Amino acid sequence: MATNPTPATPPAGPVLFAYDGSELARYAIQEAARELASGRDALVVCVWQPADVGFVPVGERHFNAAQATEVRAAAHETAEHGAAAARAVGFLPQSIAVEAAPTWKGIVTVAEERDASLIVLGSHRRTGLTGRLLGSVAAAVVSHSGRSVLVVHRRD
Repeated sequence: MATNPTPATPPAGPVLFAYDGSELARYAIQEAARELASGRDALVVCVWQPADVGFVPVGERHFNAAQATEVRAAAHETAEHGAAAARAVGFLPQSIAVEAAPTWKGIVTVAEERDASLIVLGSHRRTGLTGRLLGSVAAAVVSHSGRSVLVVHRRD
């Protein structure tokens, strides 16, 4: 007697994209779109810090990092830029800018608060002394989050 397979239940929470304005972050969104069903809810999160901005501002914008209001505005603009990229590949995104240090903590906190089903981020693969000094946001998110994490590496 054959059994009918149970239809897959869609994930409860949104996909969370950690977005820092880099080409790698945009690439991670595109890769996730290839792997996940279209029409999924998504959160595009840009984490900012007044002293160490932590993201690449969109466009030619320049600001004084000591001015938290300017940094916050740039982070919101960067998150919206990521949301536009997510929208273009079929996600239903909401953009969020979060002040947090270290960066991984902001990503994990938003994922917990918003019950994200998956965290997606790119890994810059920093190695050597730079990698040790800067650490790896991707590695920290993987080790500190109880959520599933998709780490996207650029294919060279």
